[in-house]
Amino acid sequence: MTEAQAIARALELARQGWGRVHPNPLVGAVVLASDGTVTEGFHAEYGGPHAEAIALAAAGDRARGGTLVTTLEPCAHHGKQPPCADLIVQAGIRRVVVAMPDPNPIAAGGLASLERAGLEVVVGPGRREAEDLNAAFIHGVGPSGRPFVAVKLATSLDHRIADPAGHSRWISGDEARDWVHWFRAGFDAIGVGGRTALVDNPALTVRGAIEPRTPPRRVVFLGSRRLSLDSTLVRTARDIPVVAVAASLGQADSAALLERGVTVVGANGLEESLVGLHAIGIQSLVVEGGGRLAGSLLAGGLVDRLAWIVSPVWLGDTAIPGTRGFVVPSLLQAERWRIVERRPLGQDTLLVFDRR
Repeated sequence: MTEAQAIARALELARQGWGRVHPNPLVGAVVLASDGTVTEGFHAEYGGPHAEAIALAAAGDRARGGTLVTTLEPCAHHGKQPPCADLIVQAGIRRVVVAMPDPNPIAAGGLASLERAGLEVVVGPGRREAEDLNAAFIHGVGPSGRPFVAVKLATSLDHRIADPAGHSRWISGDEARDWVHWFRAGFDAIGVGGRTALVDNPALTVRGAIEPRTPPRRVVFLGSRRLSLDSTLVRTARDIPVVAVAASLGQADSAALLERGVTVVGANGLEESLVGLHAIGIQSLVVEGGGRLAGSLLAGGLVDRLAWIVSPVWLGDTAIPGTRGFVVPSLLQAERWRIVERRPLGQDTLLVFDRR
Protein backbone atom coordinates (compact mmCIF):
# COMPACT_ATOMS: atom_id res chain seq x y z
CA MET A 1 0.00 0.00 0.00
CA THR A 2 1.35 3.43 -0.98
CA GLU A 3 1.04 6.50 1.23
CA ALA A 4 -1.56 7.94 -1.16
CA GLN A 5 -3.61 4.75 -0.85
CA ALA A 6 -3.16 4.85 2.92
CA ILE A 7 -4.54 8.41 3.08
CA ALA A 8 -7.57 7.36 1.02
CA ARG A 9 -8.11 4.37 3.29
CA ALA A 10 -7.73 6.50 6.44
CA LEU A 11 -10.41 8.87 5.16
CA GLU A 12 -12.75 5.91 4.56
CA LEU A 13 -12.07 4.67 8.08
CA ALA A 14 -12.66 8.10 9.62
CA ARG A 15 -16.14 8.27 8.12
CA GLN A 16 -17.13 5.20 10.16
CA GLY A 17 -17.20 7.33 13.31
CA TRP A 18 -20.04 9.47 11.89
CA GLY A 19 -22.77 10.07 14.46
CA ARG A 20 -20.78 8.55 17.33
CA VAL A 21 -17.74 10.76 18.03
CA HIS A 22 -19.18 14.28 18.12
CA PRO A 23 -17.98 16.77 19.35
CA ASN A 24 -14.64 15.12 18.57
CA PRO A 25 -13.46 15.06 14.94
CA LEU A 26 -13.63 12.08 12.60
CA VAL A 27 -10.18 10.49 12.37
CA GLY A 28 -8.73 7.46 10.62
CA ALA A 29 -5.17 6.13 10.72
CA VAL A 30 -3.06 3.53 8.92
CA VAL A 31 0.33 2.12 9.94
CA LEU A 32 2.62 1.05 7.12
CA ALA A 33 4.99 -1.24 9.00
CA SER A 34 8.61 -1.69 7.97
CA ASP A 35 7.93 -5.35 7.11
CA GLY A 36 5.20 -4.41 4.65
CA THR A 37 2.18 -5.23 6.83
CA VAL A 38 -0.64 -2.73 7.20
CA THR A 39 -2.75 -2.05 10.29
CA GLU A 40 -5.50 0.51 10.72
CA GLY A 41 -7.86 2.16 13.16
CA PHE A 42 -10.48 4.87 13.48
CA HIS A 43 -12.01 6.93 16.27
CA ALA A 44 -15.24 4.99 16.80
CA GLU A 45 -16.77 6.46 19.95
CA TYR A 46 -16.58 9.72 21.87
CA GLY A 47 -14.19 9.22 24.78
CA GLY A 48 -12.85 5.99 23.29
CA PRO A 49 -9.40 5.15 21.91
CA HIS A 50 -8.08 7.41 19.16
CA ALA A 51 -7.43 6.16 15.63
CA GLU A 52 -3.64 6.32 15.94
CA ALA A 53 -3.63 4.35 19.20
CA ILE A 54 -5.74 1.56 17.67
CA ALA A 55 -3.59 1.30 14.54
CA LEU A 56 -0.37 1.30 16.59
CA ALA A 57 -1.67 -1.33 19.00
CA ALA A 58 -2.54 -3.59 16.06
CA ALA A 59 0.95 -3.14 14.63
CA GLY A 60 2.80 -3.79 17.88
CA ASP A 61 6.57 -4.07 17.46
CA ARG A 62 6.17 -4.03 13.67
CA ALA A 63 5.47 -0.28 13.90
CA ARG A 64 9.14 0.43 14.73
CA GLY A 65 10.75 2.13 11.75
CA GLY A 66 7.43 2.35 9.91
CA THR A 67 5.12 5.13 8.74
CA LEU A 68 1.92 6.36 10.36
CA VAL A 69 -0.66 7.96 8.04
CA THR A 70 -3.49 9.86 9.71
CA THR A 71 -6.24 12.27 8.68
CA LEU A 72 -5.66 14.71 11.56
CA GLU A 73 -2.70 16.02 13.51
CA PRO A 74 -2.10 13.64 16.45
CA CYS A 75 -3.15 15.21 19.73
CA ALA A 76 -0.54 16.46 22.21
CA HIS A 77 -2.75 16.90 25.27
CA HIS A 78 -4.16 14.48 27.82
CA GLY A 79 -7.95 14.48 27.59
CA LYS A 80 -10.10 11.36 27.86
CA GLN A 81 -7.20 9.52 26.18
CA PRO A 82 -3.41 9.90 26.46
CA PRO A 83 -1.55 12.06 23.90
CA CYS A 84 -1.25 10.27 20.57
CA ALA A 85 1.98 12.10 19.78
CA ASP A 86 3.66 10.40 22.74
CA LEU A 87 2.34 6.98 21.69
CA ILE A 88 3.74 7.47 18.18
CA VAL A 89 7.19 8.31 19.50
CA GLN A 90 7.15 5.38 21.93
CA ALA A 91 6.13 3.00 19.12
CA GLY A 92 9.29 3.86 17.18
CA ILE A 93 7.51 5.27 14.13
CA ARG A 94 9.99 6.92 11.74
CA ARG A 95 7.68 8.97 9.46
CA VAL A 96 4.26 10.55 10.02
CA VAL A 97 2.00 11.73 7.18
CA VAL A 98 -0.86 14.00 8.30
CA ALA A 99 -3.72 15.22 6.10
CA MET A 100 -4.60 18.34 8.13
CA PRO A 101 -3.41 20.22 11.22
CA ASP A 102 -5.76 20.24 14.22
CA PRO A 103 -7.63 23.60 14.32
CA ASN A 104 -8.46 23.09 18.00
CA PRO A 105 -5.78 24.96 20.00
CA ILE A 106 -6.39 22.70 23.02
CA ALA A 107 -5.46 19.53 21.15
CA ALA A 108 -2.93 20.95 18.66
CA GLY A 109 0.83 20.76 19.09
CA GLY A 110 1.34 17.15 18.10
CA LEU A 111 3.24 17.99 14.90
CA ALA A 112 5.77 20.11 16.78
CA SER A 113 6.13 17.41 19.42
CA LEU A 114 6.86 14.77 16.77
CA GLU A 115 9.40 16.97 15.02
CA ARG A 116 11.18 17.69 18.30
CA ALA A 117 11.45 13.93 18.80
CA GLY A 118 13.24 13.63 15.46
CA LEU A 119 10.44 12.09 13.37
CA GLU A 120 9.96 13.00 9.73
CA VAL A 121 6.62 14.80 9.42
CA VAL A 122 4.70 15.52 6.21
CA VAL A 123 1.50 17.61 6.25
CA GLY A 124 -0.99 18.10 3.45
CA PRO A 125 -1.80 14.95 1.42
CA GLY A 126 -5.60 14.59 1.43
CA ARG A 127 -6.07 17.87 3.27
CA ARG A 128 -9.09 19.10 1.30
CA GLU A 129 -10.90 15.79 1.75
CA ALA A 130 -10.09 15.70 5.48
CA GLU A 131 -11.32 19.26 5.93
CA ASP A 132 -14.55 18.46 4.05
CA LEU A 133 -15.12 15.45 6.29
CA ASN A 134 -14.66 17.56 9.43
CA ALA A 135 -16.22 20.80 8.18
CA ALA A 136 -18.63 21.05 11.13
CA PHE A 137 -15.82 20.40 13.63
CA ILE A 138 -13.62 23.07 12.03
CA HIS A 139 -16.52 25.52 12.08
CA GLY A 140 -17.19 24.70 15.74
CA VAL A 141 -13.71 25.65 16.95
CA GLY A 142 -13.88 28.93 15.00
CA PRO A 143 -15.30 32.29 16.10
CA SER A 144 -18.62 32.35 14.19
CA GLY A 145 -20.90 32.02 17.24
CA ARG A 146 -23.55 30.11 15.27
CA PRO A 147 -24.00 26.45 14.30
CA PHE A 148 -22.58 24.90 11.15
CA VAL A 149 -25.65 24.91 8.87
CA ALA A 150 -26.35 22.34 6.18
CA VAL A 151 -29.45 22.52 4.00
CA LYS A 152 -30.72 19.18 2.70
CA LEU A 153 -33.02 19.22 -0.31
CA ALA A 154 -34.68 16.35 -2.16
CA THR A 155 -36.01 17.72 -5.42
CA SER A 156 -37.21 16.86 -8.89
CA LEU A 157 -35.06 17.60 -11.93
CA ASP A 158 -36.69 21.03 -12.10
CA HIS A 159 -35.81 21.82 -8.45
CA ARG A 160 -39.29 21.21 -6.97
CA ILE A 161 -39.78 19.77 -3.48
CA ALA A 162 -43.50 18.95 -3.77
CA ASP A 163 -46.28 18.80 -6.33
CA PRO A 164 -48.84 21.64 -6.63
CA ALA A 165 -50.93 20.09 -3.82
CA GLY A 166 -47.90 19.97 -1.50
CA HIS A 167 -47.33 16.21 -1.72
CA SER A 168 -43.64 15.26 -1.45
CA ARG A 169 -43.74 11.58 -0.40
CA TRP A 170 -41.81 10.26 -2.06
CA ILE A 171 -39.80 12.23 -4.58
CA SER A 172 -36.63 10.30 -3.79
CA GLY A 173 -36.15 6.54 -3.48
CA ASP A 174 -35.31 4.15 -0.66
CA GLU A 175 -31.53 4.42 -1.01
CA ALA A 176 -31.66 8.21 -0.88
CA ARG A 177 -33.89 8.15 2.20
CA ASP A 178 -31.46 5.76 3.90
CA TRP A 179 -28.66 8.23 3.18
CA VAL A 180 -30.72 11.05 4.71
CA HIS A 181 -30.98 9.15 7.99
CA TRP A 182 -27.23 8.51 7.90
CA PHE A 183 -26.66 12.22 7.29
CA ARG A 184 -28.97 13.30 10.13
CA ALA A 185 -27.04 11.15 12.60
CA GLY A 186 -24.00 13.42 12.37
CA PHE A 187 -25.74 16.64 13.44
CA ASP A 188 -26.71 18.17 16.77
CA ALA A 189 -30.12 19.17 15.44
CA ILE A 190 -32.56 18.76 12.54
CA GLY A 191 -34.57 21.84 11.60
CA VAL A 192 -37.67 22.70 9.58
CA GLY A 193 -39.84 25.74 9.03
CA GLY A 194 -43.19 26.28 10.69
CA ARG A 195 -45.21 25.48 7.56
CA THR A 196 -43.35 22.20 7.03
CA ALA A 197 -44.01 21.25 10.65
CA LEU A 198 -47.71 22.01 10.14
CA VAL A 199 -48.23 20.35 6.74
CA ASP A 200 -45.91 17.32 7.01
CA ASN A 201 -46.14 16.71 10.78
CA PRO A 202 -42.61 15.22 10.70
CA ALA A 203 -40.91 13.21 13.43
CA LEU A 204 -37.39 14.45 12.47
CA THR A 205 -35.73 11.42 14.03
CA VAL A 206 -32.86 9.19 12.91
CA ARG A 207 -34.18 5.81 11.83
CA GLY A 208 -31.26 4.36 9.92
CA ALA A 209 -28.41 1.93 10.42
CA ILE A 210 -26.53 4.35 12.70
CA GLU A 211 -27.83 5.03 16.18
CA PRO A 212 -26.42 8.48 17.01
CA ARG A 213 -24.63 8.78 20.34
CA THR A 214 -26.94 11.69 21.16
CA PRO A 215 -30.20 11.91 19.17
CA PRO A 216 -30.35 15.21 17.28
CA ARG A 217 -32.65 17.79 18.77
CA ARG A 218 -35.62 18.82 16.61
CA VAL A 219 -35.88 22.53 15.78
CA VAL A 220 -38.86 24.39 14.32
CA PHE A 221 -38.41 27.92 12.96
CA LEU A 222 -41.95 29.08 13.59
CA GLY A 223 -41.84 32.61 12.24
CA SER A 224 -45.36 33.90 12.88
CA ARG A 225 -46.87 30.41 13.03
CA ARG A 226 -47.85 28.29 16.00
CA LEU A 227 -46.70 24.76 16.73
CA SER A 228 -49.65 22.44 17.20
CA LEU A 229 -49.79 20.79 20.59
CA ASP A 230 -51.06 17.66 18.84
CA SER A 231 -48.07 17.48 16.49
CA THR A 232 -45.69 14.54 16.61
CA LEU A 233 -42.89 16.87 17.65
CA VAL A 234 -44.70 18.21 20.70
CA ARG A 235 -46.08 14.84 21.73
CA THR A 236 -42.57 13.34 21.73
CA ALA A 237 -40.69 16.35 23.10
CA ARG A 238 -39.90 14.64 26.40
CA ASP A 239 -38.36 11.69 24.56
CA ILE A 240 -36.20 13.67 22.10
CA PRO A 241 -35.84 17.41 22.77
CA VAL A 242 -37.68 19.93 20.62
CA VAL A 243 -36.78 23.61 20.25
CA ALA A 244 -39.29 26.17 18.96
CA VAL A 245 -37.73 29.36 17.60
CA ALA A 246 -40.07 32.33 17.33
CA ALA A 247 -39.89 36.10 17.08
CA SER A 248 -43.02 36.53 19.14
CA LEU A 249 -45.00 33.81 20.81
CA GLY A 250 -47.95 34.55 23.05
CA GLN A 251 -47.52 33.86 26.73
CA ALA A 252 -50.19 31.16 26.72
CA ASP A 253 -48.70 29.42 23.66
CA SER A 254 -45.21 29.60 25.12
CA ALA A 255 -46.37 28.24 28.48
CA ALA A 256 -48.22 25.36 26.80
CA LEU A 257 -45.11 24.34 24.87
CA LEU A 258 -42.87 24.63 27.91
CA GLU A 259 -45.30 22.50 29.92
CA ARG A 260 -44.92 19.74 27.32
CA GLY A 261 -41.12 19.85 27.38
CA VAL A 262 -40.47 22.09 24.37
CA THR A 263 -37.66 24.64 24.70
CA VAL A 264 -38.63 28.08 23.40
CA VAL A 265 -36.00 30.40 21.93
CA GLY A 266 -37.03 33.96 21.19
CA ALA A 267 -35.21 35.60 18.29
CA ASN A 268 -35.74 38.26 15.64
CA GLY A 269 -34.46 37.04 12.30
CA LEU A 270 -32.58 33.94 11.26
CA GLU A 271 -29.11 35.09 12.27
CA GLU A 272 -30.27 35.83 15.81
CA SER A 273 -32.10 32.48 15.81
CA LEU A 274 -28.91 30.62 14.98
CA VAL A 275 -26.99 32.49 17.67
CA GLY A 276 -29.71 31.48 20.12
CA LEU A 277 -29.45 27.83 19.09
CA HIS A 278 -25.67 27.95 19.46
CA ALA A 279 -26.11 29.36 22.97
CA ILE A 280 -28.04 26.23 24.02
CA GLY A 281 -25.34 23.90 22.70
CA ILE A 282 -26.35 23.26 19.09
CA GLN A 283 -23.11 23.37 17.10
CA SER A 284 -24.37 21.79 13.89
CA LEU A 285 -27.79 21.91 12.24
CA VAL A 286 -29.26 20.28 9.14
CA VAL A 287 -32.30 22.12 7.75
CA GLU A 288 -34.71 20.01 5.69
CA GLY A 289 -37.46 22.43 4.66
CA GLY A 290 -39.30 24.26 3.55
CA GLY A 291 -38.35 26.28 0.52
CA ARG A 292 -38.89 29.65 2.16
CA LEU A 293 -36.62 28.80 5.10
CA ALA A 294 -33.92 27.40 2.81
CA GLY A 295 -34.09 30.47 0.57
CA SER A 296 -33.91 32.86 3.51
CA LEU A 297 -30.87 31.08 4.95
CA LEU A 298 -29.15 31.24 1.55
CA ALA A 299 -30.03 34.90 1.13
CA GLY A 300 -28.53 35.65 4.54
CA GLY A 301 -25.27 33.84 3.74
CA LEU A 302 -26.00 31.43 6.60
CA VAL A 303 -25.64 28.11 4.77
CA ASP A 304 -22.29 26.31 4.94
CA ARG A 305 -23.19 23.13 3.07
CA LEU A 306 -25.90 22.09 0.62
CA ALA A 307 -26.79 18.40 0.35
CA TRP A 308 -29.00 18.05 -2.71
CA ILE A 309 -30.69 14.83 -3.79
CA VAL A 310 -31.95 15.07 -7.37
CA SER A 311 -34.58 12.59 -8.49
CA PRO A 312 -35.33 11.75 -12.16
CA VAL A 313 -38.82 13.22 -12.24
CA TRP A 314 -40.32 16.48 -13.55
CA LEU A 315 -43.01 18.28 -11.53
CA GLY A 316 -43.57 21.43 -13.62
CA ASP A 317 -43.95 25.15 -13.03
CA THR A 318 -46.88 24.95 -10.62
CA ALA A 319 -45.06 22.63 -8.20
CA ILE A 320 -43.37 24.02 -5.07
CA PRO A 321 -39.78 25.23 -5.60
CA GLY A 322 -36.91 24.01 -3.45
CA THR A 323 -35.89 27.54 -2.48
CA ARG A 324 -37.89 30.75 -2.39
CA GLY A 325 -37.17 34.36 -1.51
CA PHE A 326 -33.57 34.18 -2.67
CA VAL A 327 -32.80 36.79 -5.31
CA VAL A 328 -29.53 37.15 -7.23
CA PRO A 329 -29.36 40.39 -9.27
CA SER A 330 -27.06 39.09 -11.99
CA LEU A 331 -24.72 36.30 -13.02
CA LEU A 332 -21.78 38.54 -12.16
CA GLN A 333 -22.99 38.65 -8.54
CA ALA A 334 -23.78 34.94 -8.32
CA GLU A 335 -21.79 33.02 -5.72
CA ARG A 336 -20.13 29.87 -7.02
CA TRP A 337 -19.99 26.98 -4.58
CA ARG A 338 -17.49 24.15 -4.45
CA ILE A 339 -18.43 20.54 -5.13
CA VAL A 340 -17.62 18.19 -2.24
CA GLU A 341 -19.28 14.97 -3.34
CA ARG A 342 -21.38 13.57 -6.15
CA ARG A 343 -22.55 9.99 -6.52
CA PRO A 344 -25.63 7.93 -7.35
CA LEU A 345 -28.10 6.85 -4.67
CA GLY A 346 -30.10 4.24 -6.53
CA GLN A 347 -31.93 6.12 -9.27
CA ASP A 348 -31.27 9.45 -7.54
CA THR A 349 -28.13 11.59 -7.53
CA LEU A 350 -26.44 13.11 -4.48
CA LEU A 351 -24.69 16.45 -4.88
CA VAL A 352 -22.93 18.05 -1.91
CA PHE A 353 -21.63 21.62 -2.16
CA ASP A 354 -19.78 23.86 0.31
CA ARG A 355 -20.10 27.62 0.30
CA ARG A 356 -16.41 28.11 1.03
